[in-house]
Amino acid sequence: MGNMAFTGRRGFLALAGGLAMMAGVMGMTGTAQAANAYDYSFTAIEGGPLKLDSYRGKAVLVVNTASMCGYTPQYKGLQALWEKYKDKGLVILGVPSNDFGGQEPGSTKEIKEFCEVNFAIDFPMTTKEPVKGASAHPLYKWMAEQKGEPKWNFHKYLIGTDGTLIEAYGSKVTPDSAELTAAIEKALPKG
Repeated sequence: MGNMAFTGRRGFLALAGGLAMMAGVMGMTGTAQAANAYDYSFTAIEGGPLKLDSYRGKAVLVVNTASMCGYTPQYKGLQALWEKYKDKGLVILGVPSNDFGGQEPGSTKEIKEFCEVNFAIDFPMTTKEPVKGASAHPLYKWMAEQKGEPKWNFHKYLIGTDGTLIEAYGSKVTPDSAELTAAIEKALPKG
C-alpha cells in the first residue's frame, strides 16, 4: 500500500470534499440526522440507558414535564393514559426539564420521588434534560425541526409505531382530551 497522505492542492480538495460530505450527513445542528425516533436514547431516571429503539413497534407519547407548574396535575392524566393503553402498545415517556420558568429545579432523585409520591407515576421517565434551544436533547431538536419547539411544560409529541413523528400538542391539550385520545388510538399498533 502506498502513502495515503495528500499534499498541496490535491490534499486540500480531498479534505474539503470529505468535510462537505460530513456536513451533509451531520446537518446544520452538528448532530447526525436521524431516520426516526429509534435513533435516540436518554438516561433513565433510575439510571442506565433508555433507548427509544426498545419501544420499536409501539406508539410513544413524549412529554416534557415539571414538578412546579400549573400543568403539573397533567401527571395524573398521563398516568391514566399509561394504565389504559400500555397493554395496547402505548408508551408514555416523561422528560423532566427546567427550561420553562425554572419549574423543575429538583435533582433526579427528588423528581422521581415527587412523581411516585404525588401521582404514583410508573411510566418511563428520563433524567432532567433541556428541551429547547441549542442545548436541547437531540430527540427534541429532531422533533422541533418537524413540529416546532415546545412552548412550555407538558408539551406532547406523538411518535408512531415506525418511529416517525406524527404530531405535537401544546400544554393546554390535556391527556384525556378527545383530540389526543383519538390520535393515540389511531397510532396504536394494529392487530
